[in-house]
Amino acid sequence: MGDVEDCVKKTNSLRKNSQMKFEDLDAWKEARVLVREIYEVSKDGPLSKDFGLRDQIRRAAVSVMSNLAEGFERFGKAEKRQFYNVARASSGEVRSLTYVLLDAGSIREDEFKSLQDKTIRVGKLVTGLHKTVE
Repeated sequence: MGDVEDCVKKTNSLRKNSQMKFEDLDAWKEARVLVREIYEVSKDGPLSKDFGLRDQIRRAAVSVMSNLAEGFERFGKAEKRQFYNVARASSGEVRSLTYVLLDAGSIREDEFKSLQDKTIRVGKLVTGLHKTVE
């Protein structure tokens, strides 16, 4: 089964447990891993000195995590969907910015590949989460 379908099944199953928290969401967990990796690649080297680009990609990555948490905590379905939409868009922004980092020589090819894989996975998980909002 794909990431989206797995996310939908797991989230629906967890929702039956009234104690579910945003920290239980696979999308949020993966976004957290993405944030850690962004901070890791941007703490040293050329990216650490490019304050504008460094700060932009960090903010975008944190936005993914934060919008997932905020959307989860909302009661209204339309609000939930909107926050999940913003989270997915922020994931796309991070993915786009990784090309800038690569082209500028701020990250290595292996770091680029890892970040690309993570942003694509997060985007798929957010799509799955969005589909659970009934």
